[in-house]
Amino acid sequence: MNCKETQPHIPMTTTSAVCPIGETTGKKNISESKTPVLSCEGACIRGEIARLAANLVAKNEPYGRGCHGELITVPDSAISQWIRTADKVILIDGCFLRCHGRVIENLIDEDRLIQFDALSHYKRYTDIFDYEDVPEKERKAVAQSVADWVLDSLENGPVECSGERVQAEGQCGTCCG
Repeated sequence: MNCKETQPHIPMTTTSAVCPIGETTGKKNISESKTPVLSCEGACIRGEIARLAANLVAKNEPYGRGCHGELITVPDSAISQWIRTADKVILIDGCFLRCHGRVIENLIDEDRLIQFDALSHYKRYTDIFDYEDVPEKERKAVAQSVADWVLDSLENGPVECSGERVQAEGQCGTCCG
């Protein structure tokens, strides 16, 4: 089965509203040719680690933190335009479900989207849901490890596998993998 064969349509209420700081940030990131970094925003510990790791990656040049909410729901915003037109987009998913990856790969050309499976890197917390069940210091240390792995992979490979996801072992897996 091809992933593209089963694309559900999710209706949403349109808006003409824009986020003022999102507009400023999006325009600045476009002018500076920043690479957007998106992440899983899931409620569990795995989503929290992916989110923290994305924040850490985005503090490095040439990266900037992107907002998937604006990308998906406010297509005319500066943040959305920045993400949609960037040369590449980095996505750190929290686990094997690839919730954000499966959505974002329908919005960003596959040759520009580089997806990372954070759980395949740190291989922990599969029996924990609540992020507060992992001490903050440990959460931050694991997120830093993921961020370091992502940055190293972006700098040294193996991210040549366009449109695919990068796992900790350096393997690429197709979207239906």
